Amino acid sequence: MHVLILGAGYSGTAIAKALAPAAQSVAGTTRSPERLAELAQAGIRPLLFDGATISAELAEAMRQATHLVQSIAPGQDGDPMFRTGVTPLPELLPNLRWIGYLSTVGVYGDHKGAWVTEDTPYKPVSERSIQRVGAENAWLTYGTQRGIPVAVLRLAGIYGPGRNAFRNLAEGTARRLVKPNQVFNRIRVEDIGSAAAFLADRGMGGVFNVTDDEPAPPQDVVAEAARLMGVEPPPEIPFESAELSPMARSFYGENKRVSNARLRGTGFQFAFPNYRVSLAQLWQTGIWRGK
Repeated sequence: MHVLILGAGYSGTAIAKALAPAAQSVAGTTRSPERLAELAQAGIRPLLFDGATISAELAEAMRQATHLVQSIAPGQDGDPMFRTGVTPLPELLPNLRWIGYLSTVGVYGDHKGAWVTEDTPYKPVSERSIQRVGAENAWLTYGTQRGIPVAVLRLAGIYGPGRNAFRNLAEGTARRLVKPNQVFNRIRVEDIGSAAAFLADRGMGGVFNVTDDEPAPPQDVVAEAARLMGVEPPPEIPFESAELSPMARSFYGENKRVSNARLRGTGFQFAFPNYRVSLAQLWQTGIWRGK
């Protein structure tokens, strides 16, 4: 197995680490020269990629890759691998046996708190989610045409070491915004890595929601983190009176409970099935701080 992660950020790095034990090589791209050393330290062969220009070094990694994970967000022109003027994928990636595409549960849009599954029709609200729908379809179509399994991983809100309620509390940025009946779906980054490795090892394609078992109000997560830290939680703030950026406010415009039954049905088991188990592990091990 030769792995290439296009966009080895927070989730991409977790996937690279999960795939590494079964891989002969793992390469990953970043657009930031400052992150090259960080990727190398994580055991990933670092490659620069701005989303447009493919260097000779990256082209060689693409030719070698048998397992591809695409984590780069699409733009108005679509997924960078399908844009006009890009060398056809069969030429860039001639040895692919499996493709993982990282999408978002945002493609479902708002369902007033109701449960959704992978069969729920698309109803994206934000432009970024609309773009994800187009990218998902491009990869699924490509996989069908080439006979390559494509696993679309629709990710919930991502957190883990270095990105969590403990950090927010410690840094004084935690808030408990309360919007009646609002829930969010979330996933530990290590479970993203494990899910991708599980599907890749078995050559499984399809669309999978990657989210834990328990959609929950965001203020409850902050309160639980504060309890574990032994600190007073921040006061509750009514959503209507909160000062939020347009993007932050848009997240609260979507309310749904996302089912992970399909992924569980494959035999995959979550290490962190809910936020309480996850926060307890982060706190007890001290890895909540990150690096």
